[in-house]
Amino acid sequence: MNNETTSRHIVAGNWETLGANFDGEGVNFALFSAHAERVELCLFDETGQHEVQRLDLPEYTHEIWHGYVPGLKPDALYGFRVHGSYDPAGGHRFNPNKLLLDPYARELVGDIAWSAAHFGYDTESPDKDLSFDKRDNAAGMPKCRVIDPSGWTWAGDRKPNIPWSQTIFYETHVKGFTQLHPAVPPELRGTFEGMAHDAVVDYVKSLGVTSVELLPVHAFPDESYLLDKGLRNYWGYNTLGFFSLAPRYYGPRGLAGFRDMVRAFHDANIEVILDVVYNHTAEGNELGPTLSFRGIDNFSYYRTLPSEHRYYINDTGTGNTLNTSHPRVLQMVMDSLRYWVECLHVDGFRFDLGTILGREPEGFDQRGGFFDAVTQDPVLSRVKLVGEPWDIGPGGYQVGGFPPGWAEWNDKYRDTLRDYWKNTPHTAPDFATRVLGSGDLYNQRGRRIWASVNFITAHDGFTLHDLVSYDGKHNEANGENNNDGHNDNRSYNYGAEGPTDDESINAVRERQRLNFMATLLLSHGTPMFPAGDEFGRSQMGNNNAYCQDNELSWLHWEEMPASGKRLTEAVSRLIAMRRAQPLLRRDDWRDGTAITWVNAGGGEQLPEHWQESFGMTLGVHLHRDDLDAAEGAWPDVLILFNPSDAPVDFVIPPVRGESWQLAFSTDALFPEEPVLARAGTGFKLWPRSLALFRSPDRKIEAEAGTRTG
Repeated sequence: MNNETTSRHIVAGNWETLGANFDGEGVNFALFSAHAERVELCLFDETGQHEVQRLDLPEYTHEIWHGYVPGLKPDALYGFRVHGSYDPAGGHRFNPNKLLLDPYARELVGDIAWSAAHFGYDTESPDKDLSFDKRDNAAGMPKCRVIDPSGWTWAGDRKPNIPWSQTIFYETHVKGFTQLHPAVPPELRGTFEGMAHDAVVDYVKSLGVTSVELLPVHAFPDESYLLDKGLRNYWGYNTLGFFSLAPRYYGPRGLAGFRDMVRAFHDANIEVILDVVYNHTAEGNELGPTLSFRGIDNFSYYRTLPSEHRYYINDTGTGNTLNTSHPRVLQMVMDSLRYWVECLHVDGFRFDLGTILGREPEGFDQRGGFFDAVTQDPVLSRVKLVGEPWDIGPGGYQVGGFPPGWAEWNDKYRDTLRDYWKNTPHTAPDFATRVLGSGDLYNQRGRRIWASVNFITAHDGFTLHDLVSYDGKHNEANGENNNDGHNDNRSYNYGAEGPTDDESINAVRERQRLNFMATLLLSHGTPMFPAGDEFGRSQMGNNNAYCQDNELSWLHWEEMPASGKRLTEAVSRLIAMRRAQPLLRRDDWRDGTAITWVNAGGGEQLPEHWQESFGMTLGVHLHRDDLDAAEGAWPDVLILFNPSDAPVDFVIPPVRGESWQLAFSTDALFPEEPVLARAGTGFKLWPRSLALFRSPDRKIEAEAGTRTG
């Protein structure tokens, strides 16, 4: 008989490995709960709609409830009911009427069908969460599925292990990237298998980026308040299960499709980075639903107010904060991360609101339990770790405050670059610091230049196109009267709000997009940009498209204007240039690079020059002696920046030899014929433009000297 109809018995099993683990003959179940009084394992039929048996987990060891079910096999569907005190004031919210998801479930089946039954309290009661609800929610809950990862084959898979100094992050969304892609078969669009399609992988590889960073793929629900407005959770920053994939991204091969995707990118020497959300869960505040952690052991899994345990510490702004100070919660996070690395071969993580993970009861601590655990972990310490170094709690802004081994999203880079290219006065000093890797933040404790993840745009905020097309946000479609999303965008529309037929405005916008991308790719640190910025994707001014699972957010592959194609080609060639030239992708603060900032008069930028309002037009000369003999390397690089709306005759500073060779400009792009600029002469730097010079090919310089001598 099959798993669903056979009457099962349960024995003690073991507590060592949490979750549901198949050993070839049966399944061991182990669930942490320090305060439960009893735990029931609920088995379901293959539809997930009928509960066929309940079995008490018979043993309790080291705060782990456990039991072993002989004969149970993979694909069995299950959940838990946990008994204990319902005492919100004391921090306990047990309610055995609610079917709960296993925090270690490797796969979830079905979606939440929202109803009042999912709440542990009576939503109609004036006492709110102090009341107790007796309705059973099992019919509307996803079910956990037992899987057997021991049978997964990765033969021949080789992780790219891209050096940090060569890394370029490409932030994208599984559905948004593939849903409108004409080369992806309709049945694979919006899925992991769609991301694995040759056309997708080949395009990503053609850009030259090294690491695809996927917005959350952990299981997450569509919140009921969004569904009521006809919207969905598109981004996915509201995790329901830290070991399970979001079924909405499954194609015909289900979970195997994720492995296909990882292998496809690895075969192309591209890393797969996951954007992960270990700072909070989908259960919200005290008025949220009871889906898993809250009903298993609320007091352990979440941080509650010390004086009022009914309420949650909300350093995340999402209602609850995961309590990684608890050893078993920390263990869950670490086990989850290792699972994704060891079993599913991902290459690293970007941690949403990562400051939360460093929070101890006394505040943020870069030597806190989570950071210490990762630093000494033989698996996790070797993958790419990127923190979003802020949350909304006290002391939550920690840019530059993460420990060695970590990279961080550098929002100072984002804000400064936006201000500089708007020609905001007095931003030149900070601009110089950001372009050279933000040494004020990262040149400490042996951290490397790559620790600064430089970005101008990301999923959250304007796209690059919209950054230069809108003065203000336009989030009306989100149903919040345009009150959501950032107000401090530092954007500019250059004469018209949104789309325009004015060719002069569109020309300025196109050049500014190129200025931003060129500056990003020529800056020291690790570049990151979201998919579509390389060809001018727009969200029509929406800077908070978290709930827009529609054509507003999806990438439009068949509507690319000529300007988008030009930008894509320029981005690809700039990336290739960056990868080929060590001076453009420095790794070490102590590599011997000599740096000289120069002004438009060709002289060295002195301290008193930095605060002059007319000193915004700058140049930086980089030189390394050891690159003289390196094949194909440029020992000298000169980058000129002019954010003003007027041309500047920039006097070319001295270089060994007599001339510089133009390698790129946002005016002429990549010159087909050699263009030399002699030291001491003026080079016309057009309004809002950038120019990159290199030490010239000696043969070209000699020929030029012969012609002019």
